Amino acid sequence: MDKCCIELENVDLYYPSHIYNATTFKQEIFSLLKLQKKKDKLDNVHALRNFSLTVQEGEKLGIIGHNGAGKSTLLKTIAGIYPIKSGDLKVRGEIRSLFDLSLGFDLESTGRENIMYRGLLLGETPKAILKQEQEIIDFAGLGEFIDYPIRSYSSGMLIRLAFAISTSIEGEILLLDEVIAAGDASFTAKAKERMTGLMSKAKILVLVSHDLTTIRDVCSRVILIKQGQIIKDGIPEEVIEFYKKTV
Repeated sequence: MDKCCIELENVDLYYPSHIYNATTFKQEIFSLLKLQKKKDKLDNVHALRNFSLTVQEGEKLGIIGHNGAGKSTLLKTIAGIYPIKSGDLKVRGEIRSLFDLSLGFDLESTGRENIMYRGLLLGETPKAILKQEQEIIDFAGLGEFIDYPIRSYSSGMLIRLAFAISTSIEGEILLLDEVIAAGDASFTAKAKERMTGLMSKAKILVLVSHDLTTIRDVCSRVILIKQGQIIKDGIPEEVIEFYKKTV
């Protein structure tokens, strides 16, 4: 069996300019009345620049850098969410990504129905989801509310359900954007335990975080990204210290 791996070679990724240059009707009116300066037009944003990276099975890779450096963009590129402009991207292994926990939720449907919707979105079969359904319900601790429409849930209840579903399905490659905080204090301990289990079981972990202590404790390798490029790659202690000196 082939080992899991992630390979990016000379990858370039751009955000199209229309995302930034779009203006609302209100902004156009204010500009015509000279109540607001018209925005300068921006070119396409070069988010990843001739980017090369290889992550082998067994590695737990931490990604650090300033806001806007390209950290989350890299994760979503590996996940196949953002299409690359040029270069090569190869991923061998089953990916599980934890970005937007509530993705795929329908507010008018019950918690139980949303377990099925979200599970299908994560690539599971109906049979596999039904097998895990009760464990998800028990972990979320929603009781009879599991059969209520989730529009009636408090924000804490919704987070607990989303977390329970998203972390119930393991993957060979785990892509994680920040260690997820999940609801009230009584839920935090078991949420932390589950996240630790997921990270330890993954054949490859790629973790983006501003928490340098977590990066140091969890990861075996760290890359520092600036303006869509790797400027430092090595063991956690060395890269973190280099980063602190450049801040």
